Amino acid sequence: MKAAEAEVIRDAIDGGILITCDERGELLTSRQISQKLEVFKDRSERRVTFVIGGADGLDPALRQQAAFSLAFGPQTWPHALVRVMLAEQMYRATTILAGLPYHRD
Repeated sequence: MKAAEAEVIRDAIDGGILITCDERGELLTSRQISQKLEVFKDRSERRVTFVIGGADGLDPALRQQAAFSLAFGPQTWPHALVRVMLAEQMYRATTILAGLPYHRD
């Protein structure tokens, strides 16, 4: 089942950078996330796709294909909440890269 789901995800991605959100991923600070995204920006990558793991997790091959995997802690979170947390981190990373005062270390 995971392999079939991964194939559908691969078809939908259509190139670009893949970042998975999975409990097995890296625990990164907001600044570390912004630094990773800055590398993609500096390489002129035009598309970054985030994939949130399902109830049974993501196919290991899909996780290996990702540029990196991001964890929001070892807990299990509802997808709706993960989307909000991810949106906040993307906003925060954008403001860090722009040098705006939103984020404070």
